[in-house]
Amino acid sequence: MDRAAAALRKHGDTLSVAATGAGKTIMLAMLGGRIGGRQLVLQHRQELVAQNLVKYRTVNPDARPSLYTANTKSMRGDVVFAMAQTLARNLDRIPALDLLILDEAHHAAAPTWRAIVDAARAANPDVLVAGFTATPERGDSRSLRGVFSNVCDVVTIRELVQLGFLVPPKAFVVDVGGTQEALREIGQVSDYFDQAEVEKILNTVAVNDEVVRHWREKAGDRQTIVFASTVQHAQDVAAAFLAAGVRAACVHGAMPDAERKAILTMFEKGQIQVLTNVMVLTEGFDSQPVACVVLLRKCSEKGPLVQMVGRGLRTVDPALYPDVTKRDCVVLDFGTSLLTHGDLNMVAALKEEVERAPEEAATKICPLEGSDTYRWPDVAGRIGCGAELPVQTRTCPLCGFQFERLGADEGSTVTSVELTEMDILDASPFRYVDLYGSGRAMMAAGFTAWAGVFSPDAETWTALGKVNGNGGVHRLSTGERMPCLAAADDFLRLHETDGATKKTKGWLSEPATAKQIEYLNRFGYGLSMDVLGNSGMTKYAASCHMDFQWSRDSIERELGVQG
Repeated sequence: MDRAAAALRKHGDTLSVAATGAGKTIMLAMLGGRIGGRQLVLQHRQELVAQNLVKYRTVNPDARPSLYTANTKSMRGDVVFAMAQTLARNLDRIPALDLLILDEAHHAAAPTWRAIVDAARAANPDVLVAGFTATPERGDSRSLRGVFSNVCDVVTIRELVQLGFLVPPKAFVVDVGGTQEALREIGQVSDYFDQAEVEKILNTVAVNDEVVRHWREKAGDRQTIVFASTVQHAQDVAAAFLAAGVRAACVHGAMPDAERKAILTMFEKGQIQVLTNVMVLTEGFDSQPVACVVLLRKCSEKGPLVQMVGRGLRTVDPALYPDVTKRDCVVLDFGTSLLTHGDLNMVAALKEEVERAPEEAATKICPLEGSDTYRWPDVAGRIGCGAELPVQTRTCPLCGFQFERLGADEGSTVTSVELTEMDILDASPFRYVDLYGSGRAMMAAGFTAWAGVFSPDAETWTALGKVNGNGGVHRLSTGERMPCLAAADDFLRLHETDGATKKTKGWLSEPATAKQIEYLNRFGYGLSMDVLGNSGMTKYAASCHMDFQWSRDSIERELGVQG
């Protein structure tokens, strides 16, 4: 919390972006204890009010809290935990605060939240405003810049996995009988896809049978949460699991609170193995034993996707669950959400307000001051956002939005099923070449360095890297595949510039040169050029193969294998 406190002193506001599982509740409590004075913690769900209050008092036992909710309206405490919906109707009750904390701060651009922030600033122009969120991107393209001028820190899912605070996701995209093609044709209603149309495609007996079959193959012994497109879809999927002899149940928003609570308690105790829902279990619900997430809907925004997958990434406390072993989380996507969004990276929308088409999705670059190369999309001539970023941030969370989208009845039968494993922990700016077509030797190259991941036995992976002309091959990491890929990426980012990724893109389609082919043939590749001078290998792939061959002896020594 040092960066957050420093940013508050410097700017008067700050936003902390921390992935699900980072402990945002503890963070906000620690910051509140450090700042002191009269405070208000704002949240939008009753479960978060109770959760934040308990954790705050655990961290700050001398605090005197009070509640401002529909049932209890008290501003007497030195720390007030308030529901946004209730407080927005009673803005005149907001006292002069020293600190306003916004939990799930991606809601801060909404009119009700902005009204509360504005009222707090009117009551005390010097009030400090701190926000915490895991999913700062907003599907409606509204900026958070009106509330926050800076991001003090960004803690990513990849970093939390590497540090051991989260388990890695193991993701599979499943295309059942061409469902992906049909789903891509569905348009959006406002900012969201038409989930009723999604249900028509995914809620059939044939597809539901495939859902159960793939779940048995990939995650048959795991506690599982299923996110469906509609309530009827969630109920039908639960019925399919029950018919297959799996302990399953459905929860939805129209269910009485007591019934829903009873089902969630049974799930937590392991009496229910598969729990289906629509979007009830995205925010404010955590169950450590969950080790599989099934996606049966389309996500127009990345935020909900991250929230859904995040339900399965928490590690297990052995003191609470001595019989549960959890090494990863299986994600089965029967829609196109993972293909659309590609990864689980989230950055903050602190750009100035810009009109956007509703079907566009966001990617980020950091504009370079004084450069004509990088400009904000749709704002010709405007360069740079001027906001302060943490030095370790690799993409600017404050500016540069660019939006893009990828582009059955009960008697239906499945003619084909295609399952593809997908890395969603991080989208690498580098391209990895599969050297042997087995997926067990992958290399990426830049201008000054190369890195790769290797697994002779397809079980244990090793990340290796080398700076050209500077020493030998370095062992970067050993263990699971995705942490090794992350280590390889970090090595390349350390030694390469953005120019390397542009080189990669430019060389992806250009054919290998005659000189490259000559070098590779010296290593026994047996490549030949056709009449157009094309060998079937690109410049970039040839470069990776050459780097591998030149360092092959050193690589094999590190891997403990013989040539």
